[in-house]
Amino acid sequence: MIVRVTLDLAVRKEFDYLVPIELEHRIEAGCRVKVPFGNRQLLGSVTAILDKSPHAALKPITKVLRSQAPITPQILELARWIADYYCASLDATLKTVLPEAVRKEEEGWKQQLHARLVPGAANANLTKRQAEVLAFLTAAGELPVQRLLEQANATMGILRRLEEKNLLTIAPQISERDPYANEVILPTAQLGLNAEQTSVLAKITEALTDTSDRNRTFLLHGVTGSGKTEVYLQALDFTLSQGKGGIVLVPEIALTPQTVERFKARFSGGKHQTLVAVLHSHLSAGERHDEWQKIRQGRARIVIGARSAVFAPVHPLGLIVVDEEHEHSYKQEETPRYNARDVAVKRAQLEGATVVLGSATPSLESYFNARNGKYFLLEMPTRADDKKMPLIRVVDMRQEARKDKQGTPVFSRFLIDGINRRMDRSEQVILFLNRRGYASSLQCPKCGYVAGCPNCSISLTYHRRIQKLCCHICGHNANAPSECPECKNPAIRFSGLGTEKVEELLAKLFPKARIARMDSDTLKRKEDYRRVLGDFKTGKIDIIIGTQMIAKGLHFPNVTLVGIIHADLSLHIPDFRAGERTFQLLTQVAGRAGRGDVEGEVIVQAFTPFHPAIQYARRHDFEGFYEQEIGFRKELKYPPISRAAMLTLRGRNEDKVTLSADYLRKELDKKISEIGDIIIAGPAPAPLLKAESFYRYQIMLRGANMSRLSRWLAKIVADFIPAEDVRVTVDIDPMNLV
Repeated sequence: MIVRVTLDLAVRKEFDYLVPIELEHRIEAGCRVKVPFGNRQLLGSVTAILDKSPHAALKPITKVLRSQAPITPQILELARWIADYYCASLDATLKTVLPEAVRKEEEGWKQQLHARLVPGAANANLTKRQAEVLAFLTAAGELPVQRLLEQANATMGILRRLEEKNLLTIAPQISERDPYANEVILPTAQLGLNAEQTSVLAKITEALTDTSDRNRTFLLHGVTGSGKTEVYLQALDFTLSQGKGGIVLVPEIALTPQTVERFKARFSGGKHQTLVAVLHSHLSAGERHDEWQKIRQGRARIVIGARSAVFAPVHPLGLIVVDEEHEHSYKQEETPRYNARDVAVKRAQLEGATVVLGSATPSLESYFNARNGKYFLLEMPTRADDKKMPLIRVVDMRQEARKDKQGTPVFSRFLIDGINRRMDRSEQVILFLNRRGYASSLQCPKCGYVAGCPNCSISLTYHRRIQKLCCHICGHNANAPSECPECKNPAIRFSGLGTEKVEELLAKLFPKARIARMDSDTLKRKEDYRRVLGDFKTGKIDIIIGTQMIAKGLHFPNVTLVGIIHADLSLHIPDFRAGERTFQLLTQVAGRAGRGDVEGEVIVQAFTPFHPAIQYARRHDFEGFYEQEIGFRKELKYPPISRAAMLTLRGRNEDKVTLSADYLRKELDKKISEIGDIIIAGPAPAPLLKAESFYRYQIMLRGANMSRLSRWLAKIVADFIPAEDVRVTVDIDPMNLV
């Protein structure tokens, strides 16, 4: 027997090995093996079983790891598609598919000593303390020794005496690490559905029972508060009744504990007794290992996670839900640069599963696909329980600046009055500003000096709490100077604002209000987000000020006012999706208001109040925004009218980067006849020219057939030899052009 192995090594090549007779019964595609490579022993994954090899004198594999192959045949096929489509190597793709904790040679289970009673043993001749400890263990059942010692106030000596009397046994046992072990989650029952939800669920369940090969991809366009999550829950319940499992993808699982709690409350007990597994980057390596093994062993039938959870080894797979499918965090920015939303659609096609892409503000790509029959469009245009959409007021901050003699205010008079009314009525407020820190720059009014990052082409942000100037790209920080480093002017000053400054001003304006800030500066530990939201839910916090982490996934009925400060910040990013992202962000943030019995209000502060993205968001008019935006995309042949690929050349020497970029463009022009109708733009400096000490130049390609284009690009880039220390990366369907 011969096997083809992809090593855990970035060599972009597969190798053939012989299988010793004694190991043949353990070999299957997707299993992990240890093989000789030169004078080393390396780990790898079996990607194919062959009858013969073109190579002579093959070396035998050394060892087969574990009894069960961690990579299923379906996931292996998916990995090959990702490598081909996203111009990545198979070894890099398999490292993404399989968590590091599972790739290791040794099993990653944690073992602890457990104490357990010996059935039917007599308990005569015991001391008082021994009898008390034995009674405690009898009442509690089997326990880890450490927990027994703590809870029964015992010593190891007492346990050993009881063991010598054959009353209990102490032995090592696998102890699974559960990231939610200390959470008290009460089971919940299904909620009643309205007519819109019932119609949508019926179409999804019909697809789940369909055995034909027809397309089973749905785009669920439901406004904020329309009850999409309940539809997901009941669709998953039906999936389980069919003997299949499901995957639920959310943009940032560590930031949406409410989602995890809702799914665990519904499926961790009751008729299915289904274990819900959670996969995301905030888990420890041990927790990730144990959660993944639950899925592979078939004990967990539902998986909730961020983008990498799309590779969870659920089998058989019935349903994949991609919540907030428009979020750009589903796109991985390192090799392989896959989009989990699109990978979910491909995986469902390979495994005959159903996909539901859900959003109140679908991406233009997904809505375009639904309009053109590639996806089935499902709509829920009204909120559940007939609640009204929040009233959105747009405040022109240019007029506010004219009225304020001290310059442009942070809070308009409308927003201040609105907050005061909510405080008087004991209601809650969310304020949104997508910029952390205290001030966005440090400037000298005399000579024009701006404190910039030495590694990146951006100004440094001042963080007052730590008294530092920080770069939000590379992490560089420096002490804030007391005078201008150039002209020694002591009147150097901070300009702009971030969430830290807004928090300070709020405390002065509303001294009696209980205020909390939520951004990556204040939420350092994985339990911080859950703690703050728990306090907000129980009414211990009146006002929350935060960045985009508060824009989605939150359901607080007592929030009746949402204020959006500098709503047009994202409009000025040099990206053709700037308007789309602004519309999506405003709509999502506004959707946090008015989810209870009191109608919600949203106050949007902007310096460009008449921009279409802001005006369509004010009217909750996604259809109108789509028609306006798709016209612009058609005129310039931008996605979704065409498909895009971005080539980025980066290096520490700008001259070498520009030279390589010009040469690559010439190579593309030479061979463009091979691929046909392609638009090539560039090379040009990236909007953020320098990042982490690397200069970056970009070439964008647009065409109709991305599969063909990606294969063509992969060949050209593989043959291209750039200048020394210059690297070329290929990003298919890029989401971030900066």
